Amino acid sequence: MHMDRTGLLIILSSPSGAGKSTLARRLMEWDPTLRFSISATTRPPRPGEEDGRDYYFTTPEKFRALVADDQMLEHAEVFGNLYGSPRGPVEVAMRDGRDTLFDVDWQGGQQIRASALGGHVVSIFVLPPSLPELERRLRSRGQDSDEVIAGRMQKSRSEISHWAEYDYVLVNDDLDETEARLRAILTAERLRRDRQGGLGAFVKQLMEEGEA
Repeated sequence: MHMDRTGLLIILSSPSGAGKSTLARRLMEWDPTLRFSISATTRPPRPGEEDGRDYYFTTPEKFRALVADDQMLEHAEVFGNLYGSPRGPVEVAMRDGRDTLFDVDWQGGQQIRASALGGHVVSIFVLPPSLPELERRLRSRGQDSDEVIAGRMQKSRSEISHWAEYDYVLVNDDLDETEARLRAILTAERLRRDRQGGLGAFVKQLMEEGEA
């Protein structure tokens, strides 16, 4: 039996290096119907970037107008550029029964939960097994200087302090096991009674069959 349902807003957060991006990619490979939230930004496109695929590129004036019109689920200024999650595409996905995955920090998560769509949010925070392991993962990338890594580690402690604001918290000590737990969370949340559209009508039909 197929049940129509409204799409979810899945917030996935973690400190840098805890495995969030890899888990998001695996989750979308597991379920191709998942939609990844594309951010809007006021920074210019980089070589190879495409509007509507990598970002929605816009002007500061248009971005601020969207914020004023409550059309951004979350937004922030980073290094002089504005970034945010447009509300419109998410609402279209919700009506189509498709879930949207957000790769945002705790501040973005707070804003989305406080938005008009907050009742459809499932929030998940991914923790590293230890801070030394987190630092090892950051260094293994070979991309950042010691100074940058030290800054990321300091920021990680601040981000981790917000763990209790999330619905679920996963310790990513084994990537495959963490992915399996992530799938289980999504499956269970989709099956919640209040998220199965048409369930009441189906039960009414069952009861009527019993009376026949």
